[in-house]
Amino acid sequence: MNRDRDIRRVLLFVLLLNLLVAGAKLLYGHLTHSLSMWADGLHSTFDGASNIIGLVGIWAASLPPDEDHPYGHRKYETFASFGISVLLFLTCFHILLDSYRRLSSPLSTEVTPLSFGIMLATMAVNFGVMRWEQRCGRDLKSDILIADSMHTRSDLFTSLSVLVSLLATLMGWQVLDPLIAVVIAGFIGKTGFEILQEVSKVFSDSSRIDPRLVREIAMRIPGIKDCHGVRTRGGLNQIYVDCHVNVHPDMTAEIAHALVHEAEDLIKKELPEVVDVVIHVEPH
Repeated sequence: MNRDRDIRRVLLFVLLLNLLVAGAKLLYGHLTHSLSMWADGLHSTFDGASNIIGLVGIWAASLPPDEDHPYGHRKYETFASFGISVLLFLTCFHILLDSYRRLSSPLSTEVTPLSFGIMLATMAVNFGVMRWEQRCGRDLKSDILIADSMHTRSDLFTSLSVLVSLLATLMGWQVLDPLIAVVIAGFIGKTGFEILQEVSKVFSDSSRIDPRLVREIAMRIPGIKDCHGVRTRGGLNQIYVDCHVNVHPDMTAEIAHALVHEAEDLIKKELPEVVDVVIHVEPH
C-alpha cells in the first residue's frame, strides 16, 4: 500500500536524524559530565528505538487479512504506539535513577560554548522533524507517526531544560543539573501518558465519529426514513461503523438492499477513514 510505504519512508528518515542527534548529545554529555545533556541524549536514543518499533508495526499492519485475522492487522500499528509509550516510561525511570545517583555522588560538570551549540542545533533539527512528522501523521492518518511526533515534541521541552541546566552550571549552581534531569523525566512521562490515552481509545473501542454526522449522511439517501443506533470504533485510519436504518415497511428486500449499499458507499466517500459499514434494516 502507498500509505504504508510513505509511513516507512518518514520513519526511516526520522530514525537517521534521531541517531545523529542522540550521538551528539550522548558523546558530549559524557565528556563534560552533564547529566541533563546525557539524559536528553538517552531520550533521543529512545526516539530512534521508537522509529524501529514503528517500522516493525507498520510492516505487521500492512499484512493482508487472513483466516485468523479477517479484519486485517491494522491494530499492530496501535500496538507499536503502545510500545513507544512503554519506552518513554522506561527512559523516565532510568533518568530518575541516574539523577538520584548524581545527587548522592556529585560530579564536576564542564560547560563550553560547544555545549550550547550542540543543544541549539539539535533543537532546530527536532523542531523540523516534529512539524514534518506531525503533518505526515495527519495527512496519512497514522497513529504511529502522530505518537512518534509527540515523542519528538517532548525532546524540544527536554532540550530547553538542558539549556537552562547548562546556564545554571555556568553560574556555579551544579546541583541544578540532576534536578533539571528530573524535570526532563517528567516531560517524558507526560508524553508517554498522552500516547497511552490515544492508544486506549482504540483498545477500548471508544466512539471515533460523531453519530449525528453518520446519521446526516445516511439520511441523504431517498427512501431511508431514519438512522439510529450509530456505533463507531477503530484507529484513525481504520474506522468501523454500524447502524440501523428505517425504510417503508412495504419496501422489497431487493430495493432495501440497494439502499443499504448506496448508504454504505456514501458514508465511505464522505468519511475516507471509514473502511467498513454494517447497516441493519428495520421497517419504519
